[in-house]
Amino acid sequence: MTKKIGITEVALRDAHQSLLATRMPLSDMLPILGKMDRVGYHSIECWGGATFDACLRFLNEDPWERLRVIRKNCPNTKLQMLFRGQNILGYRHYSDDVVEYFVQRSVANGIDIIRIFDALNDIKNLTVAINAAKKEKAHVQVAISYTTGPVFTDEYYVNYAKRIEAAGADSICLKDMAALLTPYRTYGLVKAIKEAAGIPLQLHTHSTSGLASMCELKAVEAGADWLDTAISPLALGTSHAPTESMVAAFQDTPYDTGLDLVLLNEIREYFMKLRGKYIENGLIDPKMLATNTKALIYQVPGGMLSNLLSQLKQAGKEDKMEDVLSEVPRVRKDAGYPPLVTPTSQIVGTQAVFNVLTGERYKMCTNEFKDLVAGKYGTTPVPISEEFAQKIIGDAPRVTCRPADLLKPELDSLRRECAEWVEQEEDVLSYAQFPKVAVDFFQKRAAAKYGIDGKHADAEHQIHPV
Repeated sequence: MTKKIGITEVALRDAHQSLLATRMPLSDMLPILGKMDRVGYHSIECWGGATFDACLRFLNEDPWERLRVIRKNCPNTKLQMLFRGQNILGYRHYSDDVVEYFVQRSVANGIDIIRIFDALNDIKNLTVAINAAKKEKAHVQVAISYTTGPVFTDEYYVNYAKRIEAAGADSICLKDMAALLTPYRTYGLVKAIKEAAGIPLQLHTHSTSGLASMCELKAVEAGADWLDTAISPLALGTSHAPTESMVAAFQDTPYDTGLDLVLLNEIREYFMKLRGKYIENGLIDPKMLATNTKALIYQVPGGMLSNLLSQLKQAGKEDKMEDVLSEVPRVRKDAGYPPLVTPTSQIVGTQAVFNVLTGERYKMCTNEFKDLVAGKYGTTPVPISEEFAQKIIGDAPRVTCRPADLLKPELDSLRRECAEWVEQEEDVLSYAQFPKVAVDFFQKRAAAKYGIDGKHADAEHQIHPV
C-alpha cells in the first residue's frame, strides 16, 4: 500500500517556542518564506500557541500583521495555528462571542487549519470553537492532549477520538506536548485510534526524551497520515524531530513524502545562520538542545521541571526538588488526573510546591487550584471526590455545566474598553487576550505612527469593528 505522508513544518511556531521562548521576529522569517512555500508541505504551523503573546509582549509586533505577511508570502501552502479551545490563546475562559469572533478573524487573515485542544480533554470546551471554524470553512483539527496514568488507556483515547469525530472534526492530532510517548506505545495507540475513527490522524511529539523520530516512524507504520517536524537547525532537544531526517527516512518507501531534500537543505542553510545568531545572543540555551529523559521517569514535562526548579530557587529550597517531584503525581491524582499541559501543569506544579514548602498538604491553595477543583476549567478525566472538594473549596458550588455557559457575552464591553486604541477590527481581540500587554503595544504603535505620547486623539485614525 502506498500512502504519501504529509509534513507540517513547525519552525515558525512551536520550534522557536520550544527552543527560544518564542522570540523569533517576523524579520527573521520573511527572507525564507518564499522557499518554504515551494516545498509542498502539508501545512506550515506559524501562529497561535504562545506566538500571539510574545509578539505583543516582547517583539513589539502586531500578531495579526505577522499572519497577513506570512499569508501573502506563502500563497500556495496551508497555514496552521494552535488554539486553546475556550481559552483561545489566553489563560482564562472567554465568552462564546469572543471565541467565535477570534476564529472568524483568524481565518479572514489567512489561517487554513485550526488545531484546537483543551487541557482537560473536555470536549465541552471545544464545541464552540469547532463550530465556529466549520462555519468559516477552515479545516478543524482537534488535538488529544496525551498524558499517562492509570486511567489513560487505549480505551480512554479511542473514546475521546470518537467524540472528536462526532463533534465534527476534520482530523485528529495526537498531541504529545510533554514527550511522554515511546515508539511502541505510539504504534499501539495510533493503530487503535485509526481503527476507531474514520478521519486523518496527525502526530505531534517533542524530542525532549530522544524518542521523537522513532515515535513518528512507528506512527506512520500504524497508519498516521501527517507528522509535525522542524527544520533541523531548530529541531531536537525540547523541539521536534528534524524535517529533513524524516523526509529521508521515508524516501523510496510506500510512505515517501515527495519533498525535495535539496530545497530543504537550502532552507536549512538559512536557519543555520539564525541558529548561530540565537546561540550567540543567548536566546538558545545549549542545555535546551540536550536529551532529557526525566520526563519519562517523573511523567512531568520538561518545561514544568524548569518552572518547579525556578519556584524552589526563589524560596531558597532547591534541595526539596525530589520531594516536589514525588508530590506532583499525588496532587494530580487528587485533582482528577488532569493532563499536564498549559494551564494545568502550572496549577498542579505550583500546588505541589506549596504542599512541600508549607509542610502540610493543602494548608495553602492557589486560587487556580481551587478553580480546577471547583470545575471552572471543565470536567477532569476522573471525578474529584466530594471529600477532597470539601477540603479545598468548602461549600462553594461546583461547576458541572460547560464553564463558558456561566459567562455573559463580553465582546461589546471589550470593544468599549479599548475603543480609543482601535485601528483595525482585530485589535479588540488582542486586547481581550492580554489587556495590559496589548495597551502597552497600542501606545508604542501610536507613538511610532503619530509621534505623540501613546494616545492618538484623532478620531479619523480609529477603525471601530462592526
